[in-house]
Amino acid sequence: MALTKSIHMVNNETYNMNSLHLRKMVFAALFAAMTAVGAYITIPIGPVPITMQVMFVFLAGAILGKKWGTISMLVYVLLGIIGLPVFAGGASGLGVLFGPTGGYIMGFILAAFVIGTLSDQKGTSVFRLNVAFMVIGLAVIYVIGVSQLMIVAQLSPMQAIAAGMLPFLIGDFLKIIAAAYIASRYEM
Repeated sequence: MALTKSIHMVNNETYNMNSLHLRKMVFAALFAAMTAVGAYITIPIGPVPITMQVMFVFLAGAILGKKWGTISMLVYVLLGIIGLPVFAGGASGLGVLFGPTGGYIMGFILAAFVIGTLSDQKGTSVFRLNVAFMVIGLAVIYVIGVSQLMIVAQLSPMQAIAAGMLPFLIGDFLKIIAAAYIASRYEM
């Protein structure tokens, strides 16, 4: 009887672990898809448009954690590289990553990793922690994005900040509030 109970417990734990693994894999694909959809919700204001993508980057990192949040953004970027129109405004291809917005796109991967790492360590049930993690993730996106914008568009640091960061601050902080609220209510 004890051996049967032990085998059942091991099988049940294996089932639960496989179920969680599959669930995170499906959610990673969904966050990659939602990031692509967020690229179509766009307001062109200059070399870098306003999109909803960063909200899904924040959620992917916070909800899926370091591993699966990063994978979801890698999948998103790879879909764009192979030619699917998933980047802002329906753009695609490797050339986009070398253009003025490419740093932001690459920053999505690192931001999901950073937010996921912090979320894995501290949890996501506290709204204020989520806000802090997402602010750090946003800073990562801005540093990489503004740096590449500065180089590609041959702008001074202040011009790059004025074109590639300042117009987005209010909207991005509203996205952080919404994403932090959602993440604090959701446990994987």
